[in-house]
Amino acid sequence: MNKLLLCLSLLVFTSLGVFSQNRRGQTEKIEDKYTIFLTGASFASSNNGWFELACKDLNAKPINRAVGGTAIVDAANLMAEGKLYTTEELEVIDAFVIMHVHDQDVADISALKDNYKDYKTPFDRSNYAIAYDYLIKRYITECYNLKFDATSKYYGTKSGKPAIIIFCTHWHDARIKFNSSIRILGQRWGLPIVEFDKYIGFSKNHLHPVTKMQYSILYAHNNETINGVDFGWHPYEGQDKYVQQRMAAIFTELMRKVLPSR
Repeated sequence: MNKLLLCLSLLVFTSLGVFSQNRRGQTEKIEDKYTIFLTGASFASSNNGWFELACKDLNAKPINRAVGGTAIVDAANLMAEGKLYTTEELEVIDAFVIMHVHDQDVADISALKDNYKDYKTPFDRSNYAIAYDYLIKRYITECYNLKFDATSKYYGTKSGKPAIIIFCTHWHDARIKFNSSIRILGQRWGLPIVEFDKYIGFSKNHLHPVTKMQYSILYAHNNETINGVDFGWHPYEGQDKYVQQRMAAIFTELMRKVLPSR
């Protein structure tokens, strides 16, 4: 009976969070090692589950600000208004993840400005590249400027807060324009990319041998047509769904490489 009660107690504790036993054999919660911030649209919103699953694996606190129907320009506008994250969140964010994946050229340099303050706001959806540029430059600037904030732990340091920015591809390889341009942008800035399209386990280049359709259709609850071909659009949602679990694994692997060891 005592063993049964012990097992039930441990089950209750572990369902509430990540726990360990201290040197006296007492169960205590392990504090989050990291805080990861995510901005995105419908593929990244919390009802999907991949981001939250990955953060659990990474022992990280998730801050998920992704909202369906939005675009990178909406994130840039929120940042311009000081509403994308709080001052307190900026202090603790370990990685700033962007998963806005509309099939647009985000690496176009024709309208970029050296100083993000020179961009006219609010942004519209005529140029996704400048919105990406704004987010990158402003986040790096705000992290650096923490060196001048007497309330910050980075006060007086040479570098300010290290700005860890992560890009993501679309969840599969059908959005060629975006996937190729986000890689160009990542290479330009030296920023890592979560290559969902490369490691998701199927490709637009081969049809399913039984259905004779694109693989992505099997894992999505609706379709989109790109250049006359039907592909899976929004993957099935929930942490128990295969694609969400696969995306979590892909994300986790990259984050283990770029988050500082602690």
